[in-house]
Amino acid sequence: MNRASMDRFIDTIEWIAAAFVGIVALNIFLAVILRNTLNYAIPDSFDIGRMLLGILIFWGIAATSYRGGHITVDLVWANVGPRYQRWIDVFATLVLLFVVAVQTWTLFDKVRGTYYDNVLTFEMHMPTWPFFAVAWAGDVSAVLLIAIRTYRLIFHPEDIHDAKEKTVE
Repeated sequence: MNRASMDRFIDTIEWIAAAFVGIVALNIFLAVILRNTLNYAIPDSFDIGRMLLGILIFWGIAATSYRGGHITVDLVWANVGPRYQRWIDVFATLVLLFVVAVQTWTLFDKVRGTYYDNVLTFEMHMPTWPFFAVAWAGDVSAVLLIAIRTYRLIFHPEDIHDAKEKTVE
C-alpha cells in the first residue's frame, strides 16, 4: 500500500468517525425535540442511542489512535532527545497495537454472542448484533491505523501527522 492510499484510508476512517458524531447528535436532538414538543418518544431511541454511542467510541478510537490525538503523558518524552523520543513512540504504539488488537478480538466475541443469543431491543425487537458489528469494524479500523502508524514510525517517521508538535527526524 503506497503513501497516498494509506492517507486516503486514514482520511476515510476519520470521516466515518465524524459521520457517527453527527448521527449520535441527530438522534439525541430528534429525541429531545419530539419528546418536549410533541410528547412523543421514538421507539427504542434509548437503546439505539447507547449502541450508536458505543459505535462512536470505537470509531473515535480509530481516528485518534493514528493522529496521536488521545490523552498522553509526555513527562519523560519531553525531556529526552529526538532519538529516544522515537523509541518511546514506537514502544508506546506497539503496546497500543497489542491492547487494541486484544480488545478487537474480545469485541468480536461480543458480536458473535449477541448474534447467537438473538439479543433484541426492548420495544421494536430489532437485533442488536449489527450495531455491535459496526462498532467492531471501527475497532478493526483502529488496529489497521495503529499498524500503519507503527510502520510509519519505524520506517517513515516524516509521514506521521501527530496532534502534538514533534521534532523527530
